[in-house]
Amino acid sequence: MAIHKTCDGVQRRDFLRVGVAGMAGMNLASYLSMAEAGELAQSQGKNAIFVNLNGGPSHMDTFDLKPDAPTEYRGIFNPIKTNVNGVEFSEHLPNLAKCADKFAIFRGVSHTLGAHRLGTEYVNTGNRPLASLEYPGYGAVVTKELSEPTDIPQFVAIPRSSQRAGFLGVRYAPLNTGRTPTIGSPFSVRGVSLGSGLTVTEVKKRKSLLNDLDSTFAGAEQNSQLLEGLDEFSKQAHAMITSPRSRQAFDISKESDAFSAKFGESSFGASCLLATRLVEAGVKFVTLTYGGWDTHRDNFTSLKDRQLPSFDQGLAGLFVGLEEKGLLDSTVVYVTGEFGRTPKINSRTAEGGRDHYPRCMFMLMAGGGVRGGQVIGKSDEKATAPVNEAITPDDVAATFYQAMGIDHLKEYHTSTGRPIMIVRDGTPIAQAFA
Repeated sequence: MAIHKTCDGVQRRDFLRVGVAGMAGMNLASYLSMAEAGELAQSQGKNAIFVNLNGGPSHMDTFDLKPDAPTEYRGIFNPIKTNVNGVEFSEHLPNLAKCADKFAIFRGVSHTLGAHRLGTEYVNTGNRPLASLEYPGYGAVVTKELSEPTDIPQFVAIPRSSQRAGFLGVRYAPLNTGRTPTIGSPFSVRGVSLGSGLTVTEVKKRKSLLNDLDSTFAGAEQNSQLLEGLDEFSKQAHAMITSPRSRQAFDISKESDAFSAKFGESSFGASCLLATRLVEAGVKFVTLTYGGWDTHRDNFTSLKDRQLPSFDQGLAGLFVGLEEKGLLDSTVVYVTGEFGRTPKINSRTAEGGRDHYPRCMFMLMAGGGVRGGQVIGKSDEKATAPVNEAITPDDVAATFYQAMGIDHLKEYHTSTGRPIMIVRDGTPIAQAFA
């Protein structure tokens, strides 16, 4: 998968859960009635896959087309029907159109951070960035709350992630694969696969030596979060290197040709295939990064010829593949960029492009009790803003945590004792589970 740079280089809760449900015609009374009647799905998430569309994909050319808008807004792509009545996608997403019943679409998601770095931090944590604090990403929180000791890494990033451990410390940071796999080929990951002729016996001898050194220096820097985290990393690395189960989890060549074919031949598709294999093996959280969405110029050619074909087949393969493995209900899939793109086409090239636009964007979610085949939220006739109360990244983050069975209002404490909620301002979107 190519790595792209962007243009700038980089209970009370029962009431809170009503949140933005009002935008879908659901008031407090109806919400509580549904909850009492058992009509809201229970959290089922045991694992999660987060797909980061780095650069900010155009909502108007993917999942929120406006065919009746003026030409300078609507663009040249046409809508096509999906397998959900009344829901349409871009003509360049035919595979996702065939499995639209498997995921929910959030339209009219809105915020105000139009810079890549800030927007990325926001959507990867569910909290507006603060200069004084680094919030932990979803993967760090899920790993802290749900992971268990195992010879399988609990947080894997393909090839690397914008999510950081933040104030939780390095022990909750991801294992970065550093590169993407290739369909049909074994995939070796530094730190998991044995390279340069190194044998498991030699690794065990080196581990024994390290244990002797650890005993010699026991007690030094006992309160260092960094050393504690590095020690945890050392234990995990040793367990993974010496575990055949862990090495096999990364080997996508073990999948049948028929199953692999669903994902296409792109590096993004191969990454989606690897993600299904990792969660099947017991990895709690996987991030996939697919860049190249910063289409200030030649927006339509870039999307049609490069971005959308791989995205369409890879992500559709992910949804269908998880379902075939019996994992879709227990795996929460969350797909987002850092913002949308300007509804009005610019004139930087003859074809035109779309610029940064955080006021209106899409997000996708599936699994964990989230009901697929529905559209939550709505944008106006030109896709410039939400029609009713805006869905925020905070709300979608709270919804994600609810699907994972994690209390988004839970408080952690920084190294200085400062109490911080997992999601500071968001409220779960009840309609997602209805």
